[in-house]
Amino acid sequence: MKRVLMVANRPSPNTARLWDAAARGLKHPDLDGIDAICLDPLDAGPDALRNADAILIGTTENFGYISGLVKDFFERVYYACEGETEGLPFVYYVRAGRDGTGTVRAINGIAQGLGWRPVQAPVVLHGDWQDGFCEQVEELAMTLGAGVSAGLY
Repeated sequence: MKRVLMVANRPSPNTARLWDAAARGLKHPDLDGIDAICLDPLDAGPDALRNADAILIGTTENFGYISGLVKDFFERVYYACEGETEGLPFVYYVRAGRDGTGTVRAINGIAQGLGWRPVQAPVVLHGDWQDGFCEQVEELAMTLGAGVSAGLY
């Protein structure tokens, strides 16, 4: 079994819907050989990251940056896992109140420092809430899971 780790915050009902959509995508019945581990940022640590074969990050844009809880996750795992997770396939989504630019820049910089490999473009959900956001996040997660399941990454 390949492990796909999802670390995402969900501070509101709508971001909880995004979390659920990502989990649904990773646990899609057509995906074989995938063990989806879906954790809140405070519950995820170095061991969860070390044991992952791929990772999906979900964050809100807070003050033009990563949410505090996702930033806390990165702070706890960065030096503990530095050099141990190089090449890890990753994707992420951002629920942006603005344009998400600062959040995207920050996640890309952290991931680059860890040597992670982006396998899809980030999904940036900006502007007023749209029900289609959930579909985009579910598709992102399902595509990651399908790639892992097929042995592409």
